[in-house]
Amino acid sequence: MLALYRVSRSIDVRPHPLVNKLPHTRPPLARMLRIHELLQKGKHPNCTTLAKQLEISIKTAQRDIEFMRDRLALPIEYDPVKRGYGYTEEVANFPTVQVSEGEVVALLVAQKAMEQYRGTPFENTLRRAVEKLAAGLEEDITFAHADILDTFSFHAFGVAPVDPTVFERLARAVRARREVTFDYTKVKTGRTETRRVQPWHLANLDHCWYLVAHDLNKDAVRHFALHRIKAVKMESKTFRRPEGFSPRDYFATAFGPYAGGKPQEVKIEFDATVAPFIKERVWHPLQKLEPLPDGRLVLTMKVARLEPVENWVRSWGRGAKIANERH
Repeated sequence: MLALYRVSRSIDVRPHPLVNKLPHTRPPLARMLRIHELLQKGKHPNCTTLAKQLEISIKTAQRDIEFMRDRLALPIEYDPVKRGYGYTEEVANFPTVQVSEGEVVALLVAQKAMEQYRGTPFENTLRRAVEKLAAGLEEDITFAHADILDTFSFHAFGVAPVDPTVFERLARAVRARREVTFDYTKVKTGRTETRRVQPWHLANLDHCWYLVAHDLNKDAVRHFALHRIKAVKMESKTFRRPEGFSPRDYFATAFGPYAGGKPQEVKIEFDATVAPFIKERVWHPLQKLEPLPDGRLVLTMKVARLEPVENWVRSWGRGAKIANERH
């Protein structure tokens, strides 16, 4: 028998690390829904009584009434005899967003997906976004689904933790187009160097955050792994990012965390035992697959660097080889 789950304005009926409690202040939509209920019942509230009931200021109550009347086109008028607002005609439903069962499930999946951002600068922003969406539900929604909250999970392996302060300072520098200096530890030597860069873009590649920047010391575009960056300092000097720079185009030839540079075509041949696994997934946005009569498969793509591709090919053992000239 299917269990019934009630999804209320807090979305999840179980404790969640990102969505714990709604704010003490009633969200705007929730306030207007309460005003709508009072108007439907013919209570004729005014701004003073609304301010007391909803624990808000009189000005806020007035703004809510004006928004409902002017933006939501609800038939609200002030009745001088009853000294309050009322509907001049019947209003069956508040004009809020109608949420289907599938959309509620999508919200639950999004909530589960947020777990991978726990401890990152996005945690609070995502939590607030879900709270706002939850507050927008007009009524409690009940639907049947077996163990819906345990249906989905997300597991990211090899995630590199990032210092939130480092992330926030770099994000601010990217938006403000300000040069930054920081200490960077090189993975091969373990040595730490001070770098001065013009930060262009932050990208999440294979569950790790990277900074794309113009390295002023080397006069070249470089990638910097955020988990190796310390002591970020935003400088006063500003810069202009090249007009032709597009993150989408820049990462079009990326394979793993490597992008930029002159693209080169590479062909990889997979034997019949490995080919079915390769066909199941998209390994590159511009990949081309060529099945061969004997069950083999050729994957063609353009990449900025061959090194990560070679490492990936070796991970398949004897089942794969780089074969730009097929025999």
